[in-house]
Amino acid sequence: MSSSKSRDQIWNEWRAQVNMSPSEIEAWLDTDESKSVGDTGDARSTGRASAKRIVKIKRTNKDDLTDDQWDHMATVVGYINRHCSQGGPEEDVDHSKWRYSLMNWGHDPLKSDGCSDAA
Repeated sequence: MSSSKSRDQIWNEWRAQVNMSPSEIEAWLDTDESKSVGDTGDARSTGRASAKRIVKIKRTNKDDLTDDQWDHMATVVGYINRHCSQGGPEEDVDHSKWRYSLMNWGHDPLKSDGCSDAA
């Protein structure tokens, strides 16, 4: 595993930060908003690819996670923490690329357990 964090740390942060359910993520991925953000600006972005992996991870029992999945979980937690610490726009957060990007990584900053709880 490439992260300096323990699996327990990753698991706890993952459960706190990835606050969208698999079905919420899948529905989100079908939207034009999801497809409009990311490093490629289309449906093939890194975040959208990550979201598909997140759905699989969330549907996997903890004891059955692979090393690759643990590594991806650490990457996801790092991404969410970095982007939450940057803060979002002062206006229209609901429709911002900042929020859309985070949602592609399984985190809705507008939920009650959103970015205010990010480490």
